[in-house]
Amino acid sequence: MRRHILAAALFAGTALSMPVTAQANLFRWANDGDVNSMDPYARQETFLLMFNGNIYEPLVRRNRQLQVEAALAERWEQPSPTVWRFHLRRGVTFEDGTPFTAQDVVFSYTRAKAQGSNVGGSLASVKEARAIDSHTLEIETTAPNPIFLEEITGIGIMSQRWAEANNATRSADLTSGAENFATRNAMGTGPFRLVSREPDRRTVLAPNPGWWDRPEHNLTRVEFNVIANDATRVAALLSGEVDMVYTVPPQDTQRLSRTSGITIHQQAELRTIYFGFDQSRDELLKSDVRGRNPFQDVRVRRAFNHAIDRASIVRTVMRGQGRATGLMIGPGVNGHTDARDQIPEYNPDLARRLLTEAGYPNGFGVTLDCPNDRYVNDEAICTAAVSMLARIGVRVTLNAQTRARYFAEILGPRYNTSFYMLGWTPNTYDAHNAFFNLMASRQGNRGMFNVGGFNNARFDELVGLMATETDTAKRAGMIEEAMRIHTDQAGHVPLHQQTVIWAARSNIQLQQLADNWFPMRFVRVGN
Repeated sequence: MRRHILAAALFAGTALSMPVTAQANLFRWANDGDVNSMDPYARQETFLLMFNGNIYEPLVRRNRQLQVEAALAERWEQPSPTVWRFHLRRGVTFEDGTPFTAQDVVFSYTRAKAQGSNVGGSLASVKEARAIDSHTLEIETTAPNPIFLEEITGIGIMSQRWAEANNATRSADLTSGAENFATRNAMGTGPFRLVSREPDRRTVLAPNPGWWDRPEHNLTRVEFNVIANDATRVAALLSGEVDMVYTVPPQDTQRLSRTSGITIHQQAELRTIYFGFDQSRDELLKSDVRGRNPFQDVRVRRAFNHAIDRASIVRTVMRGQGRATGLMIGPGVNGHTDARDQIPEYNPDLARRLLTEAGYPNGFGVTLDCPNDRYVNDEAICTAAVSMLARIGVRVTLNAQTRARYFAEILGPRYNTSFYMLGWTPNTYDAHNAFFNLMASRQGNRGMFNVGGFNNARFDELVGLMATETDTAKRAGMIEEAMRIHTDQAGHVPLHQQTVIWAARSNIQLQQLADNWFPMRFVRVGN
């Protein structure tokens, strides 16, 4: 509560001190959590990648229909199945006037795969990136990659000269609390440039006057505000202190939709929210069980799947703004089928029997690590799960934290968790992305977000095969088999695909996307 009051006071002070003159095209928006770093490789998290995507640009980007289109690369071809040749856009400069060249791409891809980066999984198939000349680039993959273009849409290109001059040639590892110059500063080629950065409070952007593309926006200044408290954030929108809220509390959606001058933007999101278990340690870090790990027994994992009432969570906690699921991918992601997406029956009696068979007739105690400012109603979902699991004798201690602390705790290299919540949007819109990052066993960039250490040899084999299979039918069969293995092994507890809900003042034109990216190049402020 103290933190919420402080955040509200800080925001109020900011709002009162803002000049009201010459602000016709000022765009102010708010979220419940911060972006955490200006480094585009610091974390494989939608909000961070999305925010920095307004400053840094990839070789190819997604348009309003989420289709791949040219960006820093004007065109490309494949001289061979494992070589992509990109012809780079001429006349592009970074904000400081430094020319953009192929060598910047080579540097950026090397940096994105290096220690400290959290986005290396998107470039796992890259064997080498080489500059042919200043505006021609070749990228060689280890094998044919049918989704390579989709994988690189989230890799923004950095200035090698700027990074070297500021001792930021490697990404600072957020999981260890490290920082460098790129953590709080930025130098991109994109439509916006960083003006000021106040972590956990406010970040200001301005249009990049030297941007190569034709602006569709009409903004003169963008102010992003962190307002953690739901009521304070909604009040700021209603009072006109902000123009748009990126995270709308489900309980306020109906009220806002009936408010004159406010427009609700909503659609189904590609992100799946889920719980995961530590299946790798012989003894859990955060449990009262000694000498063994309950989650290494598939019967315990199945018990948890039958103890969680997904329909109730969607109905009550999410206020109907979600879609219950039995898979780690949802509709809109290649490989999803309604036939395979079967939700485990909510059956506490069966769950208790499974626990008894596994040797836990009286249940056991475990800590659930959960963010409280990352996903829609994340802490409330975890609170509901605590009550549901209590019905089968599992005593859950809830540990809810802000996203900065939470991700530093549960992600590698420590993976300090026994039971946790996460959400994932496959940025390639293909099942392989979720399989490779969340479920394949940890090895290098593979399985970097397999926090619980789910491990199945055949699953790993299938992930490798589908990464290079160009026959659509064969690849679909591999995806189907991999999903069947993960479901049979109860590798995780998929919960739901949440609904993307934004609220904005009616004079704001914007483009809402199913991947929850917010490209501000499409925002216009009207009268």
